Amino acid sequence: MPDLEWSTAADHRFNVNLSILFTELPLLERPAAAAAAGFSAVELWWPWTDSPTPARSELDALRKAVEDAGVRLTGLNFYAGRLPGPDRGALSVPGEESERFRANIGVAADFAASLGCAALNALYGNRVEGVAPAEQDALALENLALAARAADRIGAVLLVEALNRPESPLYPLVSAPAAIEVVDRVNEATGLGNAKFLMDLYHLSMNGEDLPSVIERYAPKTGHVQIADNPGRGAPGTGSLPLEDLLGRLRKAGYDGWVGLEYKPGDRPSAEAFDWLPRAAR
Repeated sequence: MPDLEWSTAADHRFNVNLSILFTELPLLERPAAAAAAGFSAVELWWPWTDSPTPARSELDALRKAVEDAGVRLTGLNFYAGRLPGPDRGALSVPGEESERFRANIGVAADFAASLGCAALNALYGNRVEGVAPAEQDALALENLALAARAADRIGAVLLVEALNRPESPLYPLVSAPAAIEVVDRVNEATGLGNAKFLMDLYHLSMNGEDLPSVIERYAPKTGHVQIADNPGRGAPGTGSLPLEDLLGRLRKAGYDGWVGLEYKPGDRPSAEAFDWLPRAAR
């Protein structure tokens, strides 16, 4: 794929999601690989899918890997169940999963704080058969308020993400307005104002949303942006999404935060999946 030489690339700060890129490497080798590819910042889904409270030694090892690589951790998911896999979060799932989310809140916040990370993403969770949606939504608000307070304690924002219906048919937040409604509810419940929208342009495009309109309406409530091309969830230029134009619109709308690269590298090493982005813009 040729270098697209985006004219707007210098207007944005790009980071690499190490839970979808560089996954051919062990977790502890990925921060250094991102640094070698020219990036100064990374983000992560919760790396321990089977444990909301991993051993201190595991947390310390990942922290050291990030620090030794000389990159910043700029985004981290709270515990979200098996991701990648069948789960899409835990905070609205009654019983054990909700309890696991709550156990993770302080652990994730403290880990983020230790690396200066100021954005924590809380995936909502799938609908559960036999449980009333209103019951799940009440539980979600309770848990999101706890997460927002923990994020506020470390000077971070709490992110609420919309996914896409084709790939996440049981996830209730499959539009920008649905996620924004939750953001507003959390801010009303806590009075903190630190809940923000995670605008993932790939997911929103899969839902068929009017992306320029979404940007115009919701950029002021957006705390983080993620990108991948569509179709295929590959690097920019592998699909048909006008990502350069969309990021330009975001910049004009006042968004100056990080843009997370959350795409699949395809049938090549991850280090070769950034040829669309001039190295000086990484």
